[in-house]
Amino acid sequence: MFNTIGIVGKFSDPSVSQTITTLVQFLGSRQKKILLEKTIADSLHITPAPQTVELATLGQHCDLAIVVGGDGTLLHAARALADHGIPLVGINLGRLGFLVDISPDEMLARMDEILAGHFDEDTRFLLESQVVRNDAVVNEGNAFNDVVVHKWNSVRMIEFETYVNDQLVHSQRSDGLIVSTPTGSTAYALSSGGPILYPSLDAIVLVPVCPHTLSNRPLVISSDSLIEVAVKQGHQNHVRVTLDGQLNFGLQDGDRIKIKKKDKPVRLIHPEGHDHFQILRAKLRWG
Repeated sequence: MFNTIGIVGKFSDPSVSQTITTLVQFLGSRQKKILLEKTIADSLHITPAPQTVELATLGQHCDLAIVVGGDGTLLHAARALADHGIPLVGINLGRLGFLVDISPDEMLARMDEILAGHFDEDTRFLLESQVVRNDAVVNEGNAFNDVVVHKWNSVRMIEFETYVNDQLVHSQRSDGLIVSTPTGSTAYALSSGGPILYPSLDAIVLVPVCPHTLSNRPLVISSDSLIEVAVKQGHQNHVRVTLDGQLNFGLQDGDRIKIKKKDKPVRLIHPEGHDHFQILRAKLRWG
């Protein structure tokens, strides 16, 4: 089923190098073609060296991508590979690991099962974001977790208006607004008081960050909605939009951030018997 396998890893981490070396040897023993993402390959010393490919083109050449690192590494890989429709499986070398759910200790046994076709698969959606300034798109990108409009470099609150399908939701003074997918509902949105959405829900959650009006609560809407956030006058050089906590862009007065569901989903592979509630109990210590 999976014959050509791409490997993506967190940069400059010794534990990642050791795990990937073990993984390459294992996949080679299973007669799989291996493609290493170029930036991580440069830090490894594997003989014979696998073929290396840029992340931007990796999805064109493989049937499965294995991501070694934490959730942040998988977010980075998911944005880059989503258009190619290949499934991703995560080896967790990070902290919480909601997305990368295979530990290094069980990696080889779990990968044997996955290569034999014994796994669970689910699909998640991303968000597309555009910054429109004077009727021109000046920035765009994808987010797997969330698109966040937020203050920066100041203690002052920001002011903005939020629209859903061209209807005004609110005019808000706060530290920002998180627009989150169900996947991202256990990330920044959760720490800001937002609800946990089950991953398969076709919904988006809007979570205010420290709103000045305390009755301004998180709002769950259909994933088919078009969300627009309009920055009010007087906040130039004081507002940014950030995607997945990794990509950011400075905003100006009057900028409008348009956010919608991306057409192509992300495919995630999990060990057979994957239980989302068990992950929540373990990661959030629900007992």
